[in-house]
Amino acid sequence: MATPTVPPLHPLLAARVSPSRFDARRAGSQELMRSLLEAARWAPSAGNSQPWAFIPALRGEPTHRRLTAHLARSARAWAGDAALLVANLCHVRVEDTEWEYSDFAMYDLGQAVSHMVVQAQALGWSARQFRAFDRDGVEAEFDVPPHWAVVSMTAFGAGEGAAGATRERRSIDDLVWPAGAFAPCPTTAGRPGHHLHASA
Repeated sequence: MATPTVPPLHPLLAARVSPSRFDARRAGSQELMRSLLEAARWAPSAGNSQPWAFIPALRGEPTHRRLTAHLARSARAWAGDAALLVANLCHVRVEDTEWEYSDFAMYDLGQAVSHMVVQAQALGWSARQFRAFDRDGVEAEFDVPPHWAVVSMTAFGAGEGAAGATRERRSIDDLVWPAGAFAPCPTTAGRPGHHLHASA
């Protein structure tokens, strides 16, 4: 019986990296922004609840300056050069209550952001997700109601490096519970474009 092989990753996934800096000479556009938001719009969510919202800001626009004012020093060194910054918001509670809006709200927001990242990759742009900013400051700046929360930001632009060197990922065997229940095919382990070739 032939040993099964793991199909290669889609090139968009295999080539994804999180840039350590962006080319400040390359500007974004309204078309780019709308394309990424459209990708998020079509992400799956529990009961079609769509518990996400976004504050998109093209570099050079007033909204961009308002967002970058709340970046931590570590993010300010590179995020301001991105063509587009997006603050990612989650619907966390039912309005005027302490009831959780959805058990899956954070999970669903993550899927929407992931859709944006893959769409950006398809359009020739890179993305880096981060949390180095004053979350309370952004929520106050943009009048985010208390039943919503700013969870993270994503910087989109022309990447000029990776956030750390390309490094190995945990093996497929490590990802399956219980440990040792599944072994990756030895013919594909470590091959570029598979589970060991990616960056943060």
